[in-house]
Amino acid sequence: MSVSFVRVDDRMIHGQTCTRWALEYPCDGLIAVNDAAAKTPVLKAAYKNASGKKTFVWTMEEFLAKSGKVLASKDNYFLITKNPLDMAKILVDAGFKPSDVKTVIIGPCNDRPGTTKLGNNQSITQEEAEALESIMQKGYDVEFALTKSDAIGNWKKFRGQFGFN
Repeated sequence: MSVSFVRVDDRMIHGQTCTRWALEYPCDGLIAVNDAAAKTPVLKAAYKNASGKKTFVWTMEEFLAKSGKVLASKDNYFLITKNPLDMAKILVDAGFKPSDVKTVIIGPCNDRPGTTKLGNNQSITQEEAEALESIMQKGYDVEFALTKSDAIGNWKKFRGQFGFN
């Protein structure tokens, strides 16, 4: 297996990702895909130093170019994007298919103007809802959980609020 866990988290890499979730889904390293972080040396360094694990911070273009190597790796990685739109680009548009991963975990999505609040620190826009719908339609379960014990439910529970039947 090469990707053991797939998560959307607007903080990307932080202690909770590396400790709590790594207990559930063992990993050797992290791959964060975010153009702004990958192109900002200070941010990139901060993320790389936050985990204590092998960490890559790539642009979308870099990830797509290296995705075959990721799938072929003998190491297990967490794949993390900052928002559902980027995750949909990877899983739906590019057709990246981590072999044993059936669930995409949606972590913190800050309250922002134009969002619908689903739970504590979990708010999404209509455009993000459309990305989540496309991920679900691709065959993934989409679960909202800051941590496993704080899960608020599957996308199917919330999708009606965004016009999906």
